[in-house]
Amino acid sequence: MATQLGFYFDQSLCTGCKACAIACKDKHDLPVGVTWRRIPEYTGGTWVRNDHDGSMTNTVFTYYTSISCNHCADPICVEVCPSKAMHKDPETGIVSVDPDVCIGCKYCAMACPYSAPQYNPEKGVMTKCDFCADRIAVGETPACVAACPSRALDYGDIEELTAKYGRQASIAPLPNQEITHPNLVIHPHPKAQPSGSHAGRLANPEEV
Repeated sequence: MATQLGFYFDQSLCTGCKACAIACKDKHDLPVGVTWRRIPEYTGGTWVRNDHDGSMTNTVFTYYTSISCNHCADPICVEVCPSKAMHKDPETGIVSVDPDVCIGCKYCAMACPYSAPQYNPEKGVMTKCDFCADRIAVGETPACVAACPSRALDYGDIEELTAKYGRQASIAPLPNQEITHPNLVIHPHPKAQPSGSHAGRLANPEEV
């Protein structure tokens, strides 16, 4: 029976350790500059002086978001791919790129609001998260999920995940989920800001 795989991420548990990103990079033997799973750090707030007694309080916050390809319901990467190398599996919902068909034009990378497709200069083609389909096929979890020490990541059928955790995925610095309908559910950090918020900034833009 056809299904749609998705990721669940508990933002309140993530410490920004990047074990998920390292596990992904190691499992897929990715070269320098190609990172399928990234961890943006979103930070903001300030100190506020109390005019009555001179005391100071703060609104400072920092939180992390582990993000890769979300194997979207409306994958814009598939829509813009001129060679049809980018495709969505009808049985699992996994979005993959066929390296034998890809022409390396980077249209998918320019279109994706999550920066999921990435150009591999060593191979001359686009590459991206494939949900560790080979691991799932033999009953194992995706490398990123298995590596998370705080168990902030999980995966499964998206309908089961949304029934259990809801449908929230519009958390800054990620885009509004209505753009591509990502198969991602986020349990927000207590200080999480909505998509489009200007309350904070990326603290590690070079990493994402």
